[in-house]
Amino acid sequence: MDSDRIAAALTLLALPRAGASAVNRMLDATGDPCQALRLPAPMLTALGLHPDTVSAHAACRGLSSTQALRQRDWLLGSDVQVLPRNCEEYPGLLLQIARPPPFLFLKGSAAAIRLPQVALVGSRKPTPAGREFAADLAAGLVRYGLAVTSGLARGIDTAAHGGALVGGGITVAVMGTGPDRVYPASNRELAARVLASGGALLTEYPPGVPPEAAHFPQRNRLISGLGLGVVVVEAALPSGSLSTATHAAEQGREVMSVPGPVRSPTSRGCHELLRNGAALIETPEDVIRALGDRFKPRVVVSPGPVLAPSTDPRELGEQAQQVFAATSTLPAGIDLLVSRCGLPVAEVSAAVVLLELAGLLESTPAGVARLR
Repeated sequence: MDSDRIAAALTLLALPRAGASAVNRMLDATGDPCQALRLPAPMLTALGLHPDTVSAHAACRGLSSTQALRQRDWLLGSDVQVLPRNCEEYPGLLLQIARPPPFLFLKGSAAAIRLPQVALVGSRKPTPAGREFAADLAAGLVRYGLAVTSGLARGIDTAAHGGALVGGGITVAVMGTGPDRVYPASNRELAARVLASGGALLTEYPPGVPPEAAHFPQRNRLISGLGLGVVVVEAALPSGSLSTATHAAEQGREVMSVPGPVRSPTSRGCHELLRNGAALIETPEDVIRALGDRFKPRVVVSPGPVLAPSTDPRELGEQAQQVFAATSTLPAGIDLLVSRCGLPVAEVSAAVVLLELAGLLESTPAGVARLR
């Protein structure tokens, strides 16, 4: 998109009471955001737009807003791509859902968001067993050539992204904020590793949009819509993870659930899904079977957990040893660790994830630090 169309698109997105459906109707009527900005009020009313939207649209007089021009200038100076719904890079599966975003904001690989993928979601406060299972499952799925999609939240989302990176695969993080911020801030380093490993950060929200409660249910429909199915790993009743599963069912995607201890609150949502017909998941191969056995492993899948049971960095490989030796209890950023180790960014990032999952390092807003 050229700069004028980007500014017009941003202006349309900012119209009051104009969600994805309303903006899509304007674009369907014109085929172009600049032309959509010039639609006469009677036509907007005929398209079913809210009176507040019609009034704000008329006040623009066909011109992009000052805010939109600032957002456009930020985008043009960044590495974020704007993907309109009718471009080749737009994920085909998203076009099939109700209310597909009229525009996507993408940081990272456009190819990553078009890969066959499975979403892994779950509790923000998982049990240690749930966190480890999510990481192992993600690492197993990427060996079948699947990307792992999640929401970059604390807990199961973080473990899913990290496990995919440990497995040497691609992961896509769908955000409930603008592309200029990572939420929670503690996952900034994880977001950097997602990008360094060929993955992507994706959002339907323009620059400057903060994390708001209403955004995350909307984000959930994209997490499910991008993929072939959703696996829920630990979820209470009710929970955002179950809303993602509900979107998946409505979108015709496979719904899968991991059973847990019957007395655990984080098992109740998963067991409810199983009672309602979700596929029971214990291994990556269960996911592959639920998807119709369409995917074959790229490498031999070894039995057992991805992480060594020991928390001795010497048992996690030479690169993990080097990265661990370069850390201390004082936080350090990835760039500093790269400088200290002399290893490529992708290798340092993968080693950091491995050490985090082994309980040796933690990510903080200031960088990566030893836990002990």
